[in-house]
Amino acid sequence: MGENSKDVRETPAAPEIDTSVPHSARIWNYWLGGKDNYEVDRVAGDQYAATFPGIFDIARVSRYFLHRTVRHLAGEAGIRQFLDVGTGLPTEDNTHEIAQRVAPDARIVYVDNDPLVLVHAQALLTSTPQGRTDYIDADLHDPARIRRLASRTLDFSRPVAVILSDVMGHVPDDDLARSIVRNLVAELPAGSYLMLSHGATTSQEVMDAQDDYNDSGAAPYRLRTQEQISRFFDGLDLVEPGVVPMPRWRPDLGDLGPDPQGAGIGGLARIPG
Repeated sequence: MGENSKDVRETPAAPEIDTSVPHSARIWNYWLGGKDNYEVDRVAGDQYAATFPGIFDIARVSRYFLHRTVRHLAGEAGIRQFLDVGTGLPTEDNTHEIAQRVAPDARIVYVDNDPLVLVHAQALLTSTPQGRTDYIDADLHDPARIRRLASRTLDFSRPVAVILSDVMGHVPDDDLARSIVRNLVAELPAGSYLMLSHGATTSQEVMDAQDDYNDSGAAPYRLRTQEQISRFFDGLDLVEPGVVPMPRWRPDLGDLGPDPQGAGIGGLARIPG
């Protein structure tokens, strides 16, 4: 098996894809301009947009936040290992592509338990010759399994950046969600990082659209306040400017003007020690 080949010993065969109900990963893919979606997903995505037309901008804002934080991690922070949990469907500029443009020797493990993502996993498994990527089939709620399978590719005695991009809204209970994040970072060495972004209750139109979306049959997503999102970083050293609307986290441009209505919240923090 080659260095960049996928280890399938613990990965079940991909089931048939159900195209009769909308799927959150496919809807997000549609909002980002991707092609891995079906009519039912585009209908649900357009229904959301009918209530909140800015959702296409918000999806792109979240993606640009991922770009900037991963570039910072691979560049200024010197991180060479990334654990992207709840990665969703591949689109342009995935985590490994961003990181390896800065650091060709970076290693990236994608984690998801979604059958649809499993079908597309091979699209993620590309890498520079110096680095490596892998995909593991594991649940967000099972950090022990995630760590065990990711250790095929990552060295957990060295710093790792955990990426949680807009995934924690799928865990509605606050205590459980914070516990999951704590468990994911608890055994990482000092100098590791947590990047987390999250849909926020920053607009009544967004909240109304989210309520309609949650009734569509797709996996529901809970929006949180900025204060609730900040709690995910308890005990960690926040990187400036802290937990802020995603467009305000170290923007590439100068004055961006007003934030897009309904922009989510994100932050980056270092594990102290």
